[in-house]
Amino acid sequence: PLLELDQRLIGNKDTYAVTKKLCEYIWLARSKSDQIFLIKCAPYPQYRRIDHERRTIKKFQSQTTCLRPLLDRIKEPVDPPAIVLKYLDDDLLKASAAKWLTIPEIKYVSKKILEGLSVLHDAGYVHTDIKLNNVLVNYGLESRFTDVQISDLESASHIESQFCKSRPFIGTPIWRSPEAALGLQWGTPTDIWSFSTMLISIIWGNNFFIFNPGVSCFDEAYGVIILTKFHIYFGPFPPPYADLLDERASKMLSWIQDTITSTAMRPLLRASRREISEEDRRFDLKVMTLDPRDRPTARQLLSDEWFHGV
Repeated sequence: PLLELDQRLIGNKDTYAVTKKLCEYIWLARSKSDQIFLIKCAPYPQYRRIDHERRTIKKFQSQTTCLRPLLDRIKEPVDPPAIVLKYLDDDLLKASAAKWLTIPEIKYVSKKILEGLSVLHDAGYVHTDIKLNNVLVNYGLESRFTDVQISDLESASHIESQFCKSRPFIGTPIWRSPEAALGLQWGTPTDIWSFSTMLISIIWGNNFFIFNPGVSCFDEAYGVIILTKFHIYFGPFPPPYADLLDERASKMLSWIQDTITSTAMRPLLRASRREISEEDRRFDLKVMTLDPRDRPTARQLLSDEWFHGV
């Protein structure tokens, strides 16, 4: 293993004892003052992703409390290289599965997510992997949540970077935007789509994922089913969307639109008030536009009346 239990790690600010392995590159550790911290470490070349996250967090953490902060860097041992991050109680995937979020809780969490995204987006950065388990929370006494922070900035990229311009597939398919799923050029609006997909999940609760294809990720139809669900719930794709399409994407959307009958359409607009309130539906439909050019920015959404009183 990269680290051993009880191994001592000496950072620039503190000394830590490793207490638990969470996954291949992530560990828990305690400081001399008995505080819990998260350690990320990896051998080269995998460490390059972690170092990219370190540099990205360092760039933005003084501007917002809504990104999980970098707290220290391990200097001994030198190998494997490691960083120290804030530890939070839970992630939003587990928290929402354990107990339904109330609408005030949903609005509080949503506002914090958008505050974090607005800082990244204003500087031209895309997170690329917004999803429930990349939003971390601390529990409070007087309110359910106190801290709400976006994590995992390993793939965060500037819109002018070669990585972004090369249009790689990003994030997790069920949270991925239509433009990213089709292999088209993506930018900051892709995070806004992912945010809204999360919002639908926590409004419905009960581990509901609107774009879950219902087949194994190894099934060759996996991605096509997700694209079809975009059309069923939020389609059809508007005519101006054709301006963004390459030949392959154009053929794919034409096939979907020719295959899905009008009776198979299930637009969110028709969801009952028992499923979603009119206020929540209005806000979500404002965000879930298939054309990324029509999506509001994080900064614009923070000014929406939906957040009044939050």
